[in-house]
Amino acid sequence: MAGRFGAVVTAMVTPFRDDHSLDLEGARRLADHLFEHGSDSLVVAGSTGESPTLSHKEKLELFGAVIQAAQGRGKVVCGTGTYSTAETLELSREAEKLGADGLLLVTPYYNKPPQRGLVAHYTRIASAVSIPIVAYNIPGRTGVRIEHETLLELANVPNIIGVKDSTGDFQSISRLITEEPPAFEVYSGDDWATFGYMCLGAVGVVSVASHLVGDRIRQLTDLVAGGDIPAARKIHEELSPLFNTLFITTNPIPVKTALGILGLPAGPPRLPLVPATKQERARIEKALVDARLL
Repeated sequence: MAGRFGAVVTAMVTPFRDDHSLDLEGARRLADHLFEHGSDSLVVAGSTGESPTLSHKEKLELFGAVIQAAQGRGKVVCGTGTYSTAETLELSREAEKLGADGLLLVTPYYNKPPQRGLVAHYTRIASAVSIPIVAYNIPGRTGVRIEHETLLELANVPNIIGVKDSTGDFQSISRLITEEPPAFEVYSGDDWATFGYMCLGAVGVVSVASHLVGDRIRQLTDLVAGGDIPAARKIHEELSPLFNTLFITTNPIPVKTALGILGLPAGPPRLPLVPATKQERARIEKALVDARLL
């Protein structure tokens, strides 16, 4: 069964203009495209959305624009997590006031809190808002992992309803899905892991590739949910080269390059991220051709 944010949740890029200013009209147009091509919900200002380079004001403007575009079409989950509990709390409250359907809270990065600090951080935010919270476990970016027992503790907080898992640890995910409370939901945080995670009981994916092949990822998730594992596996195998190409360098550089090639709103990344090299762009173009997108 799909989660409360659906099965296909796109981790949306943040479109910028050529001068690197925020492109709110581009964000609205991209949201339209994503809802038309398989997305149930959008994550705004996550890591794919270059959240560390967005100011507080820009995040609120972006939240408002995408929430407006989503009316009656899907849900919007706002990425409000930072390395500061106080800042996260303020941004989360403001996102709720703007009409966010949920929050994605990445573990505080750089300061590497202990597990009891993670519990204190998440429960503090959860006590201050009434909308659902999804924890984001991505130790490769943050330097800290939400350990199994910590996740189980957080899963008992009423409005912490799930986790976006980017550990790629199938053994741990299998154990978590077995032991978690019935209402707690696991989303794959990586396109390449979606098929395997869903076979274990995950409810869907927070996807980067759905910017480009959202309808195909929708087919994959529907097939797994319907029990047609061989057909879902075939789609997984067909899309795997594209999944891999989208991470030949730091995300979201490749997906922004691909969107630009396809004429969709994206613009350049902001420093310290840089545009794709000629060699990277050539590989991305080939992947688009192979995926029958060009």
